[in-house]
Formats: sequence, structure tokens, C-alpha cells
Amino acid sequence: MTDPLFHGLTEAQREAVAHVNGPLLVLAGPGSGKTRVVTHRIAHMLQSGVYSSQIVALTFTNKAAEEMRSRVERLAPQSTVWISTFHRFCARLLRNYSNLVGFESNYTIYDTSDSLQILKRALQTEEISTSHATPEKVARAISWAKNNMILPERYEANSASAISSIVRDVYPEYQRQLRAANAVDFDDMLMLVAQMLQENEELRAALDERFRYILVDEYQDTNLVQYLLVRSLSQQFPNLGVTGDPDQSIYGWRGANLNNILDFEKDFQQVNVVRLEQNFRSTPNILAVADHLIGHNKRRKKKSLFTELPAGQPVRLLTYVTSHEEAQAIALRIASQVAQGKRRPRDFAIFYRVNALSRAYEEALRQQGIPYMIVSGVEFYHRKEIKDVLAYAMLMNNPRDDVAFSRIVNTPTRGIGKSTLLKLQVHALDHGISMMDAAREAGMIESLSKRAAVAVAKFVALFDRISLKINEPVEEILGAILNETGYRAQFEDSDDEDDQSRLENIEELLSSAREFDYQHPEDGTLEQYLEDKALVNETDEFDTELDRVTLMTLHAAKGLEFPWVFIVAVEQGLLPHERSKDSDAQLEEERRLLFVGITRAQEELELSTANQRDFRGRRQMTVPSNFLFELPREEMDFQAQLSQPVVSPSQDWEDVHEIPEDDFSQIGESGDFSSQTPSDEGSSYTKMLMTAADMVKGPQSARPKSDPERFHQSMAVLHPTYGLGKIIAMSGEGAKRTATVKFLTGEQETKKFVLAFSELRPAATS
Repeated sequence: MTDPLFHGLTEAQREAVAHVNGPLLVLAGPGSGKTRVVTHRIAHMLQSGVYSSQIVALTFTNKAAEEMRSRVERLAPQSTVWISTFHRFCARLLRNYSNLVGFESNYTIYDTSDSLQILKRALQTEEISTSHATPEKVARAISWAKNNMILPERYEANSASAISSIVRDVYPEYQRQLRAANAVDFDDMLMLVAQMLQENEELRAALDERFRYILVDEYQDTNLVQYLLVRSLSQQFPNLGVTGDPDQSIYGWRGANLNNILDFEKDFQQVNVVRLEQNFRSTPNILAVADHLIGHNKRRKKKSLFTELPAGQPVRLLTYVTSHEEAQAIALRIASQVAQGKRRPRDFAIFYRVNALSRAYEEALRQQGIPYMIVSGVEFYHRKEIKDVLAYAMLMNNPRDDVAFSRIVNTPTRGIGKSTLLKLQVHALDHGISMMDAAREAGMIESLSKRAAVAVAKFVALFDRISLKINEPVEEILGAILNETGYRAQFEDSDDEDDQSRLENIEELLSSAREFDYQHPEDGTLEQYLEDKALVNETDEFDTELDRVTLMTLHAAKGLEFPWVFIVAVEQGLLPHERSKDSDAQLEEERRLLFVGITRAQEELELSTANQRDFRGRRQMTVPSNFLFELPREEMDFQAQLSQPVVSPSQDWEDVHEIPEDDFSQIGESGDFSSQTPSDEGSSYTKMLMTAADMVKGPQSARPKSDPERFHQSMAVLHPTYGLGKIIAMSGEGAKRTATVKFLTGEQETKKFVLAFSELRPAATS
């Protein structure tokens, strides 16, 4: 093709870009240039005569949407294609048609913590005990229901599940209180729009007519509600083009439904299926390991990944004695590369399955003086001082927001205590009004003292004075809040280092408001600013240009790439996570998660395990992940690290690590380890991987009376002589580890034991 839009594209990419009308499924392997395909396709559609207003492109993160938007702008300047995340798309539609589902257009979007406050209040209103399930677990169950389009009146409790009975009873009241506050949670934004489209055929048809071409990126991550949204808008004009990869579906715990992409060809007739199999990111060695691993999954659409890049270094698997040595070795490896000028800190990423594992790697990097960052972009907007200031703005925008009112009515302190707040809440409930309206009636509430009523009246007057600024630029609004309330002054007058840090955060918030005003000189509103901040994604604030090592979970790593990747703690119970042990579907998702991590690496990849791991306050013996037995031998380098010497960063890693020469000659001819079992004596690789398991088993005759690592602080224990007790102190290591136990005898005796040789037993397992 002579069109410049097709220059430099592969044959498969050109086929996808050239498609305009009818359903399209692009199966895009990792690093296969799918963003390029989506943006070039949009430009080609515009060039073919499709109007900008008829195209909607949906993705999952603000960063991905912004990248897509900037590329389309370069390819087709002045186009006005609507490129957005699902949540922002639905937030806009909900503001336009909120009356159809009983909301006002100035609704508030509650984050997770604010939603939880409403849920706790609903549990109290319904007098529901949470002894069998925490509010957090109830919240997750309600979220699951919403993601599966189950409205409160349709929810049915499962007789075998105590938590489902709680959800059945509290879900309707939770929604009632959200509606009373004119507020929605994240799940509502999608569910309410899907509900509108299902219940209002006239609106559905009008939007179907308006958005004739819908493109969805990362389609494998869509849940049932998102599926219903795009299907509802693709009936008269079935020009739905989706891009995704079943092998990268890793959000099942959030409600993502793998069947959406697996069954796409059943939903539409004459679907054009294009496979993007050429990888432009990773070396052949890395790609071969990833492809071999994911081949063990059954629920997938088969692809054959390939690349034309140089072979690169073999993928390395390292086994360490302890997790401390693992962290130290990784930090030394990075320090050595940086000191020699071979790499920069930003070239490296350390991936782990759960956030709780990050501490050891943080400490090791600090010891080596290597700058690092933990990716969690939403944290800034979760800081107390930021939520306080934004709560004022949220209440200005939506006076029915009781959560915002409760947060700021005594912030900074102005003599309005919990008793006064409770009386306002009772008055509001009794009269069916918001707490802000109740505050305006403070002088008529008999239960309030005159002093309390005066304090509340002063707050109302202050709030009304600030609210006069609501139509001003956002920076001016936030500045008025900070100055009029005295919120900024309380930190300016403090010498405390934490207060100065809070002041810096507030100034940064003003900077964000100033940037928003600059980007929206004519149409920027406080409502839009608050919506933007409410919909910040986890990686939105991640700056790839910062020269720091990146630490993040495997889930957060989706969509990113790094020259050098470490994937740590590849062990049973962690990766795969222990929750997947009884579910084939969850186990396959855990394998996909490791696949995603592997395919983030461009040039170098290291997987590692440790025989002993310090985790959640306990030292535990580990067993290597079963996934490691599914990796191919030819493309990998296996290294058992028996000890960790102390070295300076200037020394090269290979010069200071003793790597034993393993004999792989007796491993299966196929080159994989799926047929090997832990007892295969012929495989030194298997012996290396099973070191931890052997240490756990050990010869019975050589074992001491008790394993010290079975015990932990505050554990209830039993002794055959002294009876039931509780560990109140611990010290020492290994065979010298001791525990001080307070027994529940008449004198509540305290005794000290050497755990390895004591007759103590955990009370729960004795």
C-alpha cells in the first residue's frame, strides 16, 4: 500500500489497520505494536470518510488513553475522536443522562475509602453484625455483584455463604445511602450506564447511531458490565473492533471475564480475526521462555510468538538460601551495572506478586545508594491533607455529600465534636435531608447545646462564603479553601517535619489545579477537575523518565516494559498465589500473570527463589513454584547461589558469585521440565529447585524436637507441664532462637525456652 499510514507495518498489522466496517478481533501478543495498530486504524478510518464524532476508543488506564490520543493527533491533526477510559466515558454519559437513573448531574464519585464509610453506615443502619465478614469483604462482594450486573433487588444470597446473606441485607441500604448523597462508587459508573441502555431503548438506539465505530483495547480485561455496554452500542452498527490477548488476562479477581474475548466470534457474524504474533520488545530467549510457559494453559487462543531481534542473554533462574540474600544480590547486581556505566537505575524493574514483599528490596537498594520508586500513583490523592482539601471542593460541588461534610465540619478543629456530628446525623436521617441541610437548621435542633449550634452556624457561614467562588478557576477555588479555613496556616506555623511535608503536598495540589486551568481555559469546571482526580489510575503518575529502579507488583506492570527485569519469590503460595490452589481457572490466571511479567523484559530477565523467606513477620521454608518446572532448558541459565559474599558495587557480578556447573544431561529430551517430579534423582536442576522442600522434610532422626520457625510473636502455645500460654517475646536465630512464654496458671508464670529443643507446640495444631 502506498498510503504513508501503512509504511513500516507488518502484513498482519496492515490487515488490521485497513479494516473499517464490520466486527474485528485483533489477537495481539505482548510487544506486537497493538497501540500502533489501533491509532493507525483510527487515522485510516478518518481518511476513509468516517466522522470523528462517530468513533469512540476505550481503554483501561488514563496513561494508555493519553498515549493513544497523542498518537492519533500526530497522525490526524485536529481530529476530535473520543478516546477515553471506560470509567471516564461512562462518567460523561452518566452526567448527561443521570436523571434516568435517579441522580443529579453534579454527583460525587466516591473512592474506595469513602465508599467504605457509606457501607459501614449502612451496616449500622441495618444493625448487621460483621463478626463473620469484615466491611472490606462485604464491599468486595458488592463490587462483584455490580460487575456482574446484579442490582440490589436481584441479589440472591447463597445459603452456603454467610457473607452473601450480609450482602443481601445491606446492599439495598448501601445503594439508598449513595443515592441520598447523590454519589456513586466506581462500579456504579459502569453499572448505571449499562442499566440505562438496557431500560431505555430510545437512548440506546440514539447512542448506537451516534457511536457507529467502537474500538476497545485490552478487551480481555472487560467484565460483564463492560461487555454489555459495548454490545448495546453495537447492534444497528456492529462495527466493534476489539484488541486483546487472552494470555494477558490477569484481572479475574476484579471481575474480568475471559469468555468475552474467547467467545467474540460467537457474538458476531463474519468476524475478521487478525493475529499479531511478531514481538518487537523482547529477545528470542525471553520470548521462548514466555511462549513455552503459557502453552500449558488450556483456555486461550493459540499464537506463535516470534521476533527478529538478536538472541540476547539467556533467561536466568537463581536459587538463594534466604530472601535477604536474594534482595542483596539483586541490589548488588544493579549497583554493579550502574557503577560501570552499563546501565541506569531506570533500566531496572523488580516485580513481585504481593506488595508485602517490597520491603527487603527497598532496604537492599537503600544500602547500595540506588534510587528507587514504588509505583502506586493513587497514593498522592489518598493522603489525608489532600482528601481534606478536596472534600471541601466536593461538598461545594455536591452539598448532599455527607461523607465530605463529616470529613471537613471540624477540619481544622473548630469545636464540633463527635457528639455534635452524631446529633446532626440523626436529625438528617429523621427528616430525610442531607447533613449540610441539617447544619443549616442547627439552631432548631433541641439536642444541640447553644455552644455547639453556634459552632455549626459559623461553619455554615464559612462554607457559604467559600462557595461563592465555585465558578472561578479551580486554582482560585482551592486557594480560597486553604486560606479561608485556615487549613494552610496550621502547617505554615509548625516546625514539625511532617507538617512541612503536608504543606508541600498541598502546594503540589495547587500545581495540579493550575495545570488543569491551563489545559481547560474555557470549559474547565470544578466538577470536571474532581472527576479527573477521582479517576486516577494506579500507574498514571508513573514517570518512566525518572532515573530510579522501579518496584511494583506483577499486576501493576501490565502495559510497561524495561530493559532488565527481576521477578522475585517465584514460589508456591506466592506465585502461584495460595488462593489458586483449588481452582484450575485461577491457576491459569496466575500462569498468565507470570507470562505478563516475563514479557515486560526487553533484554535481560532473572527469575529467583529463596529456600527461606521472611514474610509477614515470620521466616518460612519455601517450595519453588510449579511454574518453574514448565520452563524450557535450552533458553535458560540455572544458577544455585549458595552464599552471598560482600562486594563493592564496582565489582562485576560474575566476578564475585560462585556458580556451580550443573549437569543437565539427564533432563528430558523435549527440553522442558513438566514431566519431572520432585523425586527425579537424575536432574540436578530438579535437585536445585527442591532444596527448600528437602530442608522442610529432612531426615527425621536429625530433626530437633521443634521447628523454631513454626512460632511467632503472640502465638498461643501448649506445654505438657505448664499448660496453655502465649509468646510475649522472641529472640535469636536458628537453633538458638528463644521464646518467652506467659502461662495462664494461677501465678501466670513466665518462662523462657530454646524453641528447637522445647516441648512447646502451637495451641491450634497440638
